[in-house]
Amino acid sequence: MPTSHSRAGVASVCAAALTLSGLLTTGMLAAQPAAAADPSGYQNVRINEVTSSDNDTVELYNTGSTAVSISGWKMSDDSFSLQSFSPSSSTIPSGGFITFNSPKGLGDSDKLVIYTSGGTVVDRVDWATGKAKPTMARCGGDGTGAWVTTASATTFGASNASGCPSSVPAASRVRINEVTSNDSDTVELYNGGTSAVSIGSWKYVDNDTSHSAASISSSSPSATSIPAGGYVTFDSTIGLGDNDSVFLVDSSGNTVDSATWATGGATPSDERCANGTGAFRTATTATLGSVNSCSGSGGDDGGGGQGGQLLGGGGSLTSGCTPEAPSGTGSTPAGTLAWPGGLDVTIADNVCAFTTSTGPEGRDLSGLAFDPANPSVLWAAKNKNWLYKLVKSNGKWVPDATWSATGKQIRFTGGSGEPDSEGLTVGGNGHIYVTSERDNTKNTAPKDTIMEFDPAATGSTLTPVHQWDMTSQFPQLNTGDKDDANLGFEGVGYVPDSWLTANGWVDPLTGAAYNPANYPLHGSGLFFAGLEWDGTLHVYGLNSDGTFTTFGTIATGKASVMDVTFDAGTQRVIATCDNTCGETHTFMKVNAGGALVPDVTYTNPAVIPTDNMEGFAIAPTSACVNGFREAVWSDDGIYGFGSASSSYGHALYSGTFPC
Repeated sequence: MPTSHSRAGVASVCAAALTLSGLLTTGMLAAQPAAAADPSGYQNVRINEVTSSDNDTVELYNTGSTAVSISGWKMSDDSFSLQSFSPSSSTIPSGGFITFNSPKGLGDSDKLVIYTSGGTVVDRVDWATGKAKPTMARCGGDGTGAWVTTASATTFGASNASGCPSSVPAASRVRINEVTSNDSDTVELYNGGTSAVSIGSWKYVDNDTSHSAASISSSSPSATSIPAGGYVTFDSTIGLGDNDSVFLVDSSGNTVDSATWATGGATPSDERCANGTGAFRTATTATLGSVNSCSGSGGDDGGGGQGGQLLGGGGSLTSGCTPEAPSGTGSTPAGTLAWPGGLDVTIADNVCAFTTSTGPEGRDLSGLAFDPANPSVLWAAKNKNWLYKLVKSNGKWVPDATWSATGKQIRFTGGSGEPDSEGLTVGGNGHIYVTSERDNTKNTAPKDTIMEFDPAATGSTLTPVHQWDMTSQFPQLNTGDKDDANLGFEGVGYVPDSWLTANGWVDPLTGAAYNPANYPLHGSGLFFAGLEWDGTLHVYGLNSDGTFTTFGTIATGKASVMDVTFDAGTQRVIATCDNTCGETHTFMKVNAGGALVPDVTYTNPAVIPTDNMEGFAIAPTSACVNGFREAVWSDDGIYGFGSASSSYGHALYSGTFPC
């Protein structure tokens, strides 16, 4: 379990070294004020774009999760003579930009170095003749992408994405991927391209501007090329300190990549998360020569740029919040693949955040769904008849106070009962569709329903616009036993007609290609409800007159289904199972015969607790950052890793999934 490390800045020794010659007075050192402490998070600020024409403009970008003060910072060119500059703002917000015009001319072949007010090198970029005209910019991710010369207009103060060339040079695919500043001071390079790159004449240097660059080929072990998708490691011959940098330049003198870390940041290592593309963070275990574990913490946020509390450390509970230990843990199905996104996960809610009058224990947060029209909104259902509209605040998902700071209670048609709300989805009309297994006031009898709620409705209690009752289809749940009654509709996903028709889904009722026009009252898509009893999906057309059309049953290959999601990014229907099935997600596709079948199954990231993780949602691709988007899990029992763990009492976890 990763542990969060402090990365507070320390007083720099570089400024003293640079001015030592001017401190001698009659054979003694004159008293000097202490160097200013480096601001927290300074290592996350990256040079993002620079031009050596017109006004010699420079852009800085903050890859970290917190704002960074750049008050008093300085810059230099290849003379390494520090000069003040006037930025567009004295603070760079998380994910934000500032620009300034260089106070001294930047040449056709030059360097740009950024320093804190204490003299610590923050970042550096070198370019050969003509390479900063019209602009030299990071491509493939602000602050983390590869340096390339762009032929289009500059994008100062905004994302560089539109300024990237259509084909990134092979050399630009090579990245500094991991660095250690202990023992052997090792640097790892990763080639994310499709062809080998010759690096025999490439050089590297640290943040001491008095050091000459050392060649990679003369380091140990010697390296002359790096294969496609491969790694090269070498030990630095110039030493890497506790508060240092590595800058990599090619044979022409152009910067390829850079890494900067604060005190303790590269011990045991500083690594990119995600591997080869993300921002740097402190690792708990070095993985030199192989894919990064992304099992650590630090001032960087990795691929998705998510904030929040990293798993690890201690936790505390609010009085009245009673976590429930996980039950029903089963084995992971054969053939399951490792989680394809970032391996780091953050706690994404406040402790015991979902206590209500019908569930004061604070648990039972189940279904999750991103709003496809607004990825900054996450909808959540709590079992004991509550609905939440969540928004991000300081890296955590919290109730939207403009909708309801405490959630809204939901009822069945007529305002009766307490729906055992388990799953939810956002329909094509923007309404929220919620599944219920039973009425909690009569919990020995099943009541498998899908309810439609208008999120724009006022008041603290919501009643359905429509309600569809499928209870009679599941007599096996109606035994008079509350446990059987609790094995009904656990999740639901809205699947657009456009996807079903484009993929050639065969209508089980006709045996021919699905034709939405045959069902004029059903809206613009079908609803796939997941049954916890046996892991099947049940497909319905929900008609505006309160009737429904049943399109049959689909096997997921799982013993149970806890949530159902349609993801437009992967063009798949996702059936999620909690620890009952080894914490897995089965992505389903339409096969050549027109049937919906399992395609691939992934496990959760290893750092997520093996609990009753009943909710799962992936953000739309419109929310992608640096090739990743957010994934969120909900713990039905808020048990985490157990009493006194940092995750104890928390329901939501945030990670990343590829775009």
